[in-house]
Amino acid sequence: MTKAKKEYPLNQVHRLLQSGPVVLVTTSQKGKANIMAMSWHTVIDSDPPKLGIVLSSDNYSFKILKSTKECVLNIPTLKLAAKAISCGKSSGKDVDKFKTFGFTALPASKVKAPLIGECYANVECKVVDMKMVAEYDLFILEVVKVWIDPVKKRPQTLHHLGGDKFMVAGKVIRV
Repeated sequence: MTKAKKEYPLNQVHRLLQSGPVVLVTTSQKGKANIMAMSWHTVIDSDPPKLGIVLSSDNYSFKILKSTKECVLNIPTLKLAAKAISCGKSSGKDVDKFKTFGFTALPASKVKAPLIGECYANVECKVVDMKMVAEYDLFILEVVKVWIDPVKKRPQTLHHLGGDKFMVAGKVIRV
């Protein structure tokens, strides 16, 4: 016999549904690159590939993305967890995150924002729809180029569960 279910706080539902990996969003404006940790993203379409991302309008990266309309979503692995989380706890207004956290900026091929060399994958994107930015901070991006490290066959990616809780991608199964 199972125990009765208990109520769960509405403001914590994201902890149940958030499944995509933490990404490091890179932007660049006037020759200054920035990195921001983010986990609010979703696939919207596959052909052409489109993603939805939410960046708080309070963030430095929000203003850059709104202005330049391009970014790179860099996918770190467990090995980069501490650096990724530290990026999320500081502002690019005050800190050169590439230098401070020891990341390597590599040139992208379709956007001005840099790739992070240490990340498993890099997804170059251009903003194609900003209709929901004013109300929801939601940008619609089209993926224009994707890079992966072919050596990493089953990367352990980080998945934010809220607060200081993270999950690491586990075993791959077929059903």
